[in-house]
Amino acid sequence: MAQLKIEGVSKRYGEVEAIREVTLDVADGEFVVLLGPSGCGKTTTLRVVAGFAEPNFGSVALGGRDITRLPPWKRNAGLVFQNYALFPHLTVAQNVAFGLEMRKTGPAETASRIGDVLRLVRLEHLAGRLPRQLSGGQQQRVALARALVVRLDVLLLDEPLSNLDAKLRQDVRVEIRELQRKLALTTVMVTHDQEEALTMADRLVVMHDGEVRQVGTQQDLYERPRDRFVAGFVGRSTFIEGEIEAPGRFRSAGGLALACAATTAGPATLALRPERILIEAAPQAGVDNNLPGVVEFVSYLGATVDMHVRISAKER
Repeated sequence: MAQLKIEGVSKRYGEVEAIREVTLDVADGEFVVLLGPSGCGKTTTLRVVAGFAEPNFGSVALGGRDITRLPPWKRNAGLVFQNYALFPHLTVAQNVAFGLEMRKTGPAETASRIGDVLRLVRLEHLAGRLPRQLSGGQQQRVALARALVVRLDVLLLDEPLSNLDAKLRQDVRVEIRELQRKLALTTVMVTHDQEEALTMADRLVVMHDGEVRQVGTQQDLYERPRDRFVAGFVGRSTFIEGEIEAPGRFRSAGGLALACAATTAGPATLALRPERILIEAAPQAGVDNNLPGVVEFVSYLGATVDMHVRISAKER
């Protein structure tokens, strides 16, 4: 049984359909990332699961229990907000205790749980500090601890790394992933950052215009994208328009002939990944797909070098 089951969920805001017939199963202990551009519906989907948005159609179940109409505090789902939403006048320990106090947890158990979770996120030595006395990464861990202390059925992360600098983001995403694996906690995260998604997820859900475009592993989405949007959004691709003129033969609109795997005749778009392209001063003998071109400009990026090559008057 899926720990989290989203079935045919749609949500409208007036005339705007934010998400449309979203269906997704998340297994117990799985880390799933909703990936897509701004306005694609990923945050709305997360809010529906958390109980902060009520769907117009569809259902949400957690652990086999229908939670579609339950208020957020009855779902046992913890949402870590993008800005962390820490109480500035409360200490680290008091912030972490907030959810337990709302659940009327006894003082002895509250103290025990706070100690356990602060040790888990390595903040026990900062229990008496206020949020303004913490770094961005430490604030993020306090927000995580506040969610984890109530012993969740599902952890929901709304772009939790977006307020951190690039170096700290790399460190914290490793910490979150290690913590999630240690606790075997079912987790759904929203991000528009491909590197975060590819690094952290067990499975990815690519969304666009309120719909799920493809669900799969990193390899599924990168090597076997379902459509042009997924091919262009996950990683980088060069697209060449044309047609399959014969089985295994593609001809571009600019007249370039290439060998390909497709066998059905008709209009087609060829997607080329940059790492599959070899640029040399002279063509290799015995290689089918040799294309003459002109290097227009080069960008040095440290670990990689971007080269923009025009292969015809219409294609680059």
